[in-house]
Amino acid sequence: MKLDAKALRYMSSEDFRVLTAVEMGSKNHEVVPSSLIAQIAQLRHGGAHKLVGDLAKRKLIARVQNMSYDGYRLTYGGYDYLALKTFAKRGTVYSVGNQIGVGKESDIYLVADEDDNQHVLKLQRLGRMSFRTIKSKRDYLQKRKSASWMYMSRLAAMKEYAFMKVLYENGFPVPEPIDQSRHCVVMGLIDAFPLRQIEEIGNPGKLYSELMSMIVKLAQYGLIHGDFNEFNILIKSDGSPVLIDFPQMVSTSHMNAEYYFNRDVECIRVFFRRRFGYESALYPRFTHDVNREFSLDVQVAASGFSKKMQKELEDYQEEIKDMSSDEDEDDDDSDEEDQDDKEQQPTKDDIPEMTEEEKMEEKMRNIRLGNTEPTSEEEESEEEAESSEEDSDEEEEVDEETELARRSEKIEKLNNRDYKAHRDVKPKKSIKKSGTTTAAAKEEAVKNKVARALKSQTNKQNVKNTRGNNLKNKGKRRDKADCKGGGIFD
Repeated sequence: MKLDAKALRYMSSEDFRVLTAVEMGSKNHEVVPSSLIAQIAQLRHGGAHKLVGDLAKRKLIARVQNMSYDGYRLTYGGYDYLALKTFAKRGTVYSVGNQIGVGKESDIYLVADEDDNQHVLKLQRLGRMSFRTIKSKRDYLQKRKSASWMYMSRLAAMKEYAFMKVLYENGFPVPEPIDQSRHCVVMGLIDAFPLRQIEEIGNPGKLYSELMSMIVKLAQYGLIHGDFNEFNILIKSDGSPVLIDFPQMVSTSHMNAEYYFNRDVECIRVFFRRRFGYESALYPRFTHDVNREFSLDVQVAASGFSKKMQKELEDYQEEIKDMSSDEDEDDDDSDEEDQDDKEQQPTKDDIPEMTEEEKMEEKMRNIRLGNTEPTSEEEESEEEAESSEEDSDEEEEVDEETELARRSEKIEKLNNRDYKAHRDVKPKKSIKKSGTTTAAAKEEAVKNKVARALKSQTNKQNVKNTRGNNLKNKGKRRDKADCKGGGIFD
């Protein structure tokens, strides 16, 4: 969902207390009960209920249907507001601008602080693209009960901020890390373009060597980017590259470190060959060119992003890869099944030809059922009939087949969608009329006639009584009026 910060200025402290209560309750409840929200927020039940309703209208929280109790869950909109409130208290974010980028599982906005310094706000949206796939295959939350999409987004933001801070302090060309809260990261704004948007470059060999040197230098410091491609590289006006997006970064001590390193190298080689037509025989290899000199991965762990968090985030990423691969396999299987079905379908040559009697019966059946869509054989017969009519206008005798074709042509001109076929119409119940009625039926008819006469007579009597009562009451009211006005003594 898009970030709409207009309602942020109108929210009170009690609204944020309710939002915080829903966030705290989400640690142990997938759907937080309303009573628990009021208890954590320390508000009266009536006041909390009203605030919860207002927040639900703004789509900051969502009510879950078909639950055994009344409960709500926190949405990404409410999570965004909690993070922005924290940034506003710290003085990091004062205003929110336009959206300048959309990632596969992130949104990027332009923000400014109190001194009008522009920064970049990145909001993690993990689960946005893969939620339906994982839910259709298996329940991710059932496997890890303490995890949720927002928790994984928070871990991704923490990891990105920790790695960005360590790399920035050690002189790597990365954005300046400014602040981090929940699933949001605030970083410095860089005036550059993504590498994927650049069509031509003056010296592709120089940029190629700089990127390969950056991959080797990262590995020498104990880190591998894991997603080093044209989408995560920015090019400044002077041609220097800037590296962004670090949730995929792993340590060189990782069990799959060599695979990630070689994949980063291959991504750059393939892109330069396709986009700029440049291919070099020289490229780094993990076993020959990587000599670990520093341990930035240890500094990242010391900054607060523990190995346990790293393991949970890696498990999530592997889960996403498995789900996407399974989905691709299912698509391939479905394509193969469609191909087999096409092969198994009989061709026009395999279908035996119908005799004249069978064709006649089929046409009569279609007319009777209201099926006016012509078959291929009927179209051919119509074309033959038209051609025969043009060629032989002088013939007066018309055979039975041609007459039937003309009738079917008249029926086809009608719009059959406005009518119902014979098989679609419900048959009406036929009432058999017998010439002689039984004595019981005669007796029943006499009883009904007498009952109707008595009922009409009773209604007439009731009407007379009502009129008499009205006249009597009218006379009494007139006498009372005369008494009050003193008219009877005049």
